[in-house]
Amino acid sequence: MTLRRWLALVAALLGVALTARLGVWQLDRAQQKLALQAAMEAEAVRPPLSAADVGAATPLHRRVVLRGQWLPERTVWLDNRPMDGRAGFYVVTPLRLAGRGDSVLVQRGWAPRDPANRTHLPPLVTPPGEVEITGRLAASPSRLYELGAGEAGLIRQNLDPATFALETGLALLPLTVIQTDGTDDGGLLRHWPAPDLGLQKHYGYAFQWFALCALILALYVWFQHVRPRLHRQQP
Repeated sequence: MTLRRWLALVAALLGVALTARLGVWQLDRAQQKLALQAAMEAEAVRPPLSAADVGAATPLHRRVVLRGQWLPERTVWLDNRPMDGRAGFYVVTPLRLAGRGDSVLVQRGWAPRDPANRTHLPPLVTPPGEVEITGRLAASPSRLYELGAGEAGLIRQNLDPATFALETGLALLPLTVIQTDGTDDGGLLRHWPAPDLGLQKHYGYAFQWFALCALILALYVWFQHVRPRLHRQQP
């Protein structure tokens, strides 16, 4: 075998090994996401927790029934959050938990945005006194790309509990609650999208890597074996 054919063989083997390994890695990632989805579904059907049982180590996606008092002066409107195909805001308000000194950020629902004036916010009803809400524990609202260090004030792109706690002086739990029901609708929509774990993305990437692996192998066989043999058989 000539040096050129040896180099072609080594290159083909490396390409096949690399692309096959990347395909297997994507399938492994998909399996991890399936396990996460199963854990989320298991948490969602467990009995809801009360405020006394919720802490930093509580698993996400667990249902909760919380009592407390809204802190409306700390409400934040998260911009560029569509729902049902419409542009708008996620309304986030801290809830001071009853019987405790700390609070939790509650993603209360969605409100539409004025297309003519981004800063013109719709009226928001926030009942005084103690309220009871139901929801599920979640991480911080999904982070959007933004230039610079991020906005402060009433309207923002992103909201992180730890940063917001430093800004406001509130004792905040390092998680949020996605409200699913409660005593105060306030005109807010709660058609929350299901968490997207990206399973189809991993399967798609795996298919691409395995297809590339097969292509490399097919090209090697064609150019190094089939095509030379056909040339030798020609009169």
